[in-house]
Parts: sequence; C-alpha cells; structure tokens
Amino acid sequence: MKTSEQELRNLAAQLGECLVTKNLKLAAAESCTGGWLAKIITDIPGSSAWFVCSVVSYSNEAKQGLLGVSEDTLKEFGAVSGETVSEMSNGLFSNTEADVVVSISGIAGPGGGSEGKPVGLVWLNWGKRGETLFTESFNFDGDREQVRIEAVKQVLSCLLGLLVCN
Repeated sequence: MKTSEQELRNLAAQLGECLVTKNLKLAAAESCTGGWLAKIITDIPGSSAWFVCSVVSYSNEAKQGLLGVSEDTLKEFGAVSGETVSEMSNGLFSNTEADVVVSISGIAGPGGGSEGKPVGLVWLNWGKRGETLFTESFNFDGDREQVRIEAVKQVLSCLLGLLVCN
C-alpha cells in the first residue's frame, strides 16, 4: 500500500507535538529526498517552534561545503553510505542549535543504482545531541517518487521511535 502525503503530515504532526512536549528542536540534512521532509514538516502551522532547518545537500560539493563531509569519506564510501550520513549529522550539530538531527542519502532512481547500491537504497542517520547516533540502511521499492515518500515516512518513524513518542 502506498503512503500518502496525508499520512506523512500526520506523522510529522505527531513528531512536532513530541518535540514541543520535550522542548527539543530538529534539523535535517536531505539529499535524495530533495527537501520533501522539510516540506511535510513546514506544511504544519507552527512548526517553526520545533523545526530549525533542512539543508538540501544534493551534490557532493554541498555535502562538503555545508555539512563538513570529508572528501575522503565521499571517495572511499560514496555519497550513499552510513559514513556520509553520519558526517552529515555531525555537520548539523556543528552548525545548528538543534537537539535532534536526521540525515538522508539514497538512490531514488530510476538510474544511478549498481549491484552494491541498488535503486531504492537509502541510508539514514539520526539521534540526539550528545548521545549515540543511529545509522541504518533501508531498501524501498517503487518509482522515484515512492522511494522518496517511503524514505520520509521512515525518517519520521525513526524519530518518533527515538523520542518514544508513538
């Protein structure tokens, strides 16, 4: 069953309520989702109370310049890797006052996949400032839009789980 934008908005609203209750602020670094997470969040009136920013770092140069991802990491592991999303999250902590961060990089397709990194592969990194961050990969089915929607849904679910909000 396909996830709808309304389902995403409902999850984002739950996340916002949880962040407000816990007096926490969120920042994101998006690559393959192209700002879709930020769009879903900012569809919610009052989200500025808990959402700091989203950096859409689509190119490797943006990942390096805006988030401090090292050139060596990108060369050795690629943009779609646990190492890269970890460095993206660390960049958010360095450059924002956010208490919670999430970073997303993946291959939404239809091209760009390989045997080792197929279309639908998405890496996420998320966590709270000063605590251990979580890194996990997911493989989503569907076309480009569906992969991106499912990635946003997974991000929201991971954050709700982290904050024990569901």
